Amino acid sequence: MLALVQTPHYFYSPDPFERNLSVGRNIPNEGMLFYGPIQQGNDNWNATFFCGSCAVIRRKALEQIGGFAVETVTEDAHTALKFQRLGWKSAFLDIPLAAGLATERLVVHVIQRTRWARGMTQIFRLDNPLFGRGLTIQQRLCYLSAMLYYQFALPRVVFVTAPLAYLLFNLNIIYSSASLIVSYALPHLFLAIYVGSRMNGRYRYSFWGEIYDIVLAFHLVLPTLVTMIFPKRGKFNVTDKGGLLDVGYFDFTVVRPHLVVACLLGVGVVVGLVRAIGHDYFGSDPNVIALNVGWGIYSLIFLLAAIAVARETRQVRKTIRIDVDIPVLIHYASGIVSRSHTADLSMGGCRIAVPDDRHLQDKIEEIELILQSGAISIPAEQVTADARFIRLKFDENIPLSLRRELVRVVLARADAWINPPRPQDKPFRSFATILRCVFELFWLTWKTRRDRRRQPSAAQTAQEEGQL
Repeated sequence: MLALVQTPHYFYSPDPFERNLSVGRNIPNEGMLFYGPIQQGNDNWNATFFCGSCAVIRRKALEQIGGFAVETVTEDAHTALKFQRLGWKSAFLDIPLAAGLATERLVVHVIQRTRWARGMTQIFRLDNPLFGRGLTIQQRLCYLSAMLYYQFALPRVVFVTAPLAYLLFNLNIIYSSASLIVSYALPHLFLAIYVGSRMNGRYRYSFWGEIYDIVLAFHLVLPTLVTMIFPKRGKFNVTDKGGLLDVGYFDFTVVRPHLVVACLLGVGVVVGLVRAIGHDYFGSDPNVIALNVGWGIYSLIFLLAAIAVARETRQVRKTIRIDVDIPVLIHYASGIVSRSHTADLSMGGCRIAVPDDRHLQDKIEEIELILQSGAISIPAEQVTADARFIRLKFDENIPLSLRRELVRVVLARADAWINPPRPQDKPFRSFATILRCVFELFWLTWKTRRDRRRQPSAAQTAQEEGQL
């Protein structure tokens, strides 16, 4: 008998990767891989676990296990494990039926994932799926995979910093020739990238898993190790969502360890190049130096891309805008009507495609959303416009009945959370987007500093002109 039906988590607000990176909206969301192939695979083995929301739970099953599991800070997955130890079944329905807010800022994202890592480690120590009764072999492996995933932090940190041992201290961490390492490791690496791209290319683009892991790795090493030794430590905390950010800033506190390691890698690469040029003088093997320099550059690229996520952009919208394409009629003050379609929509306004240049000389009074269930007319005024889109603000004093219809259109349509599949991954293009993130980290930093220098100068000039 079913105890649980889980549906995907759909977020109608962007997460830090989507907000802070210019390419963020062009790549699959971080959670798509989990709520795609992974949960579908779990469902195949009757190992779908509760993810905290967007699920239906049978009360009888919950009462039988004594309520939600409170022994760990990831009570959702632990509750599902208890269900299935007693023989209850679970299922995954791959249709988004509810939506919510994502973590807006990187620091909040890190705090949330730290809690998940601590909680899954607690379950591994206190209620290990490999032991005890009630689970099949397949279920044990599925739950074990979910728990061991969050132990990636230490291996990831070791992998990123490993070339420094040779570049800075001339220590060999792998006792082998460079040619043997290239012969064995590179084919494995290329094959792993190719197979991952072919199997999961619509859910996770190549190399982006490295970015997600590196962002978290330095913050998860200590919590996971401490929890592994002292599993009862830690407390539950609710993730803060829905905040506004008036001014963009760079969150140095979150990426401080990343910056330190990036500087060390930069120094290591320079030292390696010097040793390569004078390998006869230093008595070094140029092939080994080339291998470690290449490894260091590879790690540095992904570290810099992870650091770029810490550039927090402004969030001043009080209501989240949802990407949606709805036919719309634009009513002008002159009585003329133009046809267009929306690019996004919220409770406070919308963005529509420019049908012609009439909006430049004629005032927009209202728009009419054309739906299958009928049309909805909403008073609106133009805020800004460019060559492609007109941005409109809805009247705040619209009647309650009309606001109810607007809620239904924005948040309660049957297809509101169903998006077309992402384009198939292309590894070289994916790597190019990461290089773009690295370039924009330096370009936007320089541009921001330039603008800040100009602002006081402009203010001083205006003050002097006023005195004259």
